[in-house]
Amino acid sequence: MSATGAGLHPLPYQYVVLRAVPRVEREEFVNVGVVVYCQAVELLDVAAHVDEDRLRALHPDLDLDTLRRSLDRVGGICRGEPGTGLDAGSRLGARFGWIAAPRSTVLQPGPRHGGTTRDPHGVAAELLGRLVGP
Repeated sequence: MSATGAGLHPLPYQYVVLRAVPRVEREEFVNVGVVVYCQAVELLDVAAHVDEDRLRALHPDLDLDTLRRSLDRVGGICRGEPGTGLDAGSRLGARFGWIAAPRSTVLQPGPRHGGTTRDPHGVAAELLGRLVGP
């Protein structure tokens, strides 16, 4: 295996896009992050970018600090940090399942998707650029 963990064979992974939904009743959203789970290399990773202008266009009064705190909590869950409710004692698959579960809050996961990669540690950044933007 190479340093990326995949070697010559592609590894399967799952991901969800994290969406900021300023007004749940309107069902409008802006993609703000991705969470990637690759069981084969025990990876649970998050990458995020908050485009304030796009979000303000949907809802000028959106509390961006609360959104950022929610994204930070997702990062803490991915890293297994204490105090997140799902710490390092929780299996990665369970943590990913909790993050991917539907909810009715400002930060919501989209549907689960899957893929394969030879570079599981680079998937989150690649998906962030493709699905969220710089």
